Amino acid sequence: MRHGLEISCGGAAIGVSVLVELGELAEHAGWDGVFLEDYLIHYSGEEPFTYDPWLVLTAIAGRTDRVRLGTTVTALPRRRPAKLAREVLTLDHLSAGRATVAVGVGDPADRGLAAFGEQTEVSVRAAMLDEGLDLLTGLLSGERVDHHGNHYRADGVALRPPPVQSPRVPVWVGGSIQAGAVRRRAARADGIVPYKLTDTKGWSDLTPDEVHDLVTTLPPTRADGQPFDVAIGGRRRRPDDRAERAYLGQLAAAGATWWLEFVPVGDPAAMRAAVARGPLR
Repeated sequence: MRHGLEISCGGAAIGVSVLVELGELAEHAGWDGVFLEDYLIHYSGEEPFTYDPWLVLTAIAGRTDRVRLGTTVTALPRRRPAKLAREVLTLDHLSAGRATVAVGVGDPADRGLAAFGEQTEVSVRAAMLDEGLDLLTGLLSGERVDHHGNHYRADGVALRPPPVQSPRVPVWVGGSIQAGAVRRRAARADGIVPYKLTDTKGWSDLTPDEVHDLVTTLPPTRADGQPFDVAIGGRRRRPDDRAERAYLGQLAAAGATWWLEFVPVGDPAAMRAAVARGPLR
């Protein structure tokens, strides 16, 4: 099981240089991946500083050689799939094949939806995600795509150069394990970033048994033949390292391929310390 960091894309008055520094520090500290939130307006505070994750990841790519780089997660219904695909493919080349993108329907509390006139009806966003996922996975393969749907269109278009990764840049799907649609979408992609609650204001860890049951409902391999990614986590490290390490071992035995530890926005020194201590293995 690999160990990644989920890092806030903004909040309070955090500087973008700090986020880039954290990505570089993550590689030195032994983390396997750096994944950023994707918001137009961060959820903390009244007018929080917020940064585009793909630009930040691009800067991190230029300072690292090993860590996987991506988002957890991007709300696909508020992004144009073709534009997102072009950004992800560019990062894939800049990072020599280290890009991943995770997509979902979007956070119900995302202020960047209504504030910019984006679609807020959940059923419509779900339909846009279903359609956009097919278009995105096709475009990220570099192959020619014909798509004519209710929300998106592509007339025999191929985005070149093709990705460094074959057959495409890995795509993960995020969402609640309580929603059957999340598992169905993930089965069409390369991985899943699940959480347990339908309301992300609360938190409850997935148990090893729940992870095992989840894994049995998903494909054993992804498009490139590697094990299907099951990325568990999304919270801060608990204070009891022994109990935390035992829990992570149980998740790995249950089939999890990633553990994602969250680094919330805060004092830059505290954020650096959380990254510098490295993963619990």
